[in-house]
Amino acid sequence: MAYLRRAVLVLSWRLLGADPKLKISNQIMANVRLEDIKRRFNNVTAIEDITFEIPDGEFWVLVGPSGCGKSTILRTIAGLETATSGKLFIGDRLVNNIPARQRDVAMVFQNYALYPHMSVAQNIGFGLQMRQVDRKIIQERVMNVARSLSLDHLLDRKPKQLSGGQQQRVALGRAIAREPQVFLLDEPLSNLDAQLRDDTRAELKQLHQELGITTIYVTHDQVEAMTLADKIVVLNRGRIQQIGDPQTIYASPINQMVASFLGSPPMNILPVIYQNNGFNVSGQLLAIPAVVKEKLQLRQGDSFDLGIRPEHIKINTDSELSTQNSGLLSVEVKLVEPLGRETLIRAGLSGSAVVLNIQVGSDVRLRPGDRLSLQLDLNHLFIFDSKTGDRILPHE
Repeated sequence: MAYLRRAVLVLSWRLLGADPKLKISNQIMANVRLEDIKRRFNNVTAIEDITFEIPDGEFWVLVGPSGCGKSTILRTIAGLETATSGKLFIGDRLVNNIPARQRDVAMVFQNYALYPHMSVAQNIGFGLQMRQVDRKIIQERVMNVARSLSLDHLLDRKPKQLSGGQQQRVALGRAIAREPQVFLLDEPLSNLDAQLRDDTRAELKQLHQELGITTIYVTHDQVEAMTLADKIVVLNRGRIQQIGDPQTIYASPINQMVASFLGSPPMNILPVIYQNNGFNVSGQLLAIPAVVKEKLQLRQGDSFDLGIRPEHIKINTDSELSTQNSGLLSVEVKLVEPLGRETLIRAGLSGSAVVLNIQVGSDVRLRPGDRLSLQLDLNHLFIFDSKTGDRILPHE
């Protein structure tokens, strides 16, 4: 019976993607390099031209809307999907034809994949048990991981006795305890409530700083991407849009998709037409900054998309400016969302479907239907090609 039980456990562990013959040794970090990776499903291309290299020990986040290919990239790195073409390296080893269990990666999925007959402690330590690690080491590591994830009071419980958030933390703990070369996380916090998600996100960042394991994290939540990442890879429709550190991508988005995806609330996009020496915004004339006139050869009727972030829009309270400063736009309040420290206002341009996001202090009292005059900081305008979405100004 003991032999049969071990055989079942070994088979289960292999199905999870780990080799029970691997031994815990001094942790060796590994860089991850993708070279022109493509993945096709029949006639559908899921990802294409995926090329980047993650240095040893860094925390990278793949972010983008649903269906953009981020999970496919992660599963390809894990060995759960096979690249149609291109090369994939973990460390200096080409792993295209290496099975998942031999890649020394640990993956946490959005679903929990816990063993229902095992306790929390047994689930967390299962990978180490299969590697035949000393029992005392297993107990010590399980306790350390459980404590860091606030699971130490639940170690004797079975998964069915846990909430969804607790089960996800157990899945996280199981992967962390293994200390693999590469840590892969596929939207692991999506089932947690807001406060627990924030707390666990902070714990993940701290754990990464302590362990230094190369980590690739998939999410559609741009707040998670901004707060966790050393570098962000923004994806859309199976292709990389931009790679950079969070602040660089936020301050210098390469195109309209990146600009509007990263930021909470998102960047405002205003369709405009060049008319009468200004930008016509739904019938209102907006001044063109001198630097824009110098760099663009504007022609009557040219169309663009202007981008401006909510923090660069203020409510104008100086009535004398209303007719003198053409950096103003007249809007009507559509929705008021109190957020405690601040209030988010959604305001529409007259005769247009365009809605602007504006952040104001919590002391500002507004109601739907109120008319506002908005002052745009024209020094922080982005200009995008209205057809391709590529950023025209400011230049790099």
